[in-house]
Amino acid sequence: MSSSSFYVPESVMAIVAHPDDIEFSCAGTMARWAKAGARISYVLCTSGDVGIDEPGMTRARAAEIREAEARLAAEIAGVGEIIFLGEPDGLLTATLELRKKLVREIRRFRPEVVVTGDPTVVWAGADYINHPDHRAAALAAVEAVFPAAGQPNLFEEIEEQEGFKAHKVRKVYATTWGAADLYVNIEETIDTKIESLRAHKSQMGDWDPADMIKQWAAESAKGKEMRYAEGFKVVTLLSDEDWTKRQQAQK
Repeated sequence: MSSSSFYVPESVMAIVAHPDDIEFSCAGTMARWAKAGARISYVLCTSGDVGIDEPGMTRARAAEIREAEARLAAEIAGVGEIIFLGEPDGLLTATLELRKKLVREIRRFRPEVVVTGDPTVVWAGADYINHPDHRAAALAAVEAVFPAAGQPNLFEEIEEQEGFKAHKVRKVYATTWGAADLYVNIEETIDTKIESLRAHKSQMGDWDPADMIKQWAAESAKGKEMRYAEGFKVVTLLSDEDWTKRQQAQK
């Protein structure tokens, strides 16, 4: 897949663990897709309720603060929907219950593309271990996408009780360190990405993330005829021909 072409899906669902995960990893691409008219949903497995380390802070109050920040960040990026699944922050695991919740959201929203993390990444550089919640959310997302969401004989009760039919996702974009095979040019949305990250004031404190985000994006873009980029590993589950046939059959 060429890094110079810009594919715009009709609909996108980003599935992550915490508020601010999208803003750190792929908000430039989300904002660019939103500007191009894509319908986008953010699904956050937790509300980041242990993510504010301040005296007297409760989990309930932290969840309220971080959900509000996440909504503002999504609004800045032009994203129209954000869902919080309410799983416990810091204790996330890729259970069958979580898989079912994600299957329900996929069948309800019917995304062409699902964006998530890379569940195989543990050692994420010399100074960072990938958070276990990140890995759990990504693994649950991948297992929900394939085969569960598209298999009508799995979690049949979702259709029986709510009418959400099985749905096969066309592509999965995994944010990753060093293993990307597609780079999205985010020069026109890098400032939007930074502004959406700044919305997470409880996490930023007095620190401005602009320089770091631009440095990361410039490193991803190096040698690719673009100034700033976000990198993804992309898996295509349905060919263009099969996707078109399915879309026509559903009309």
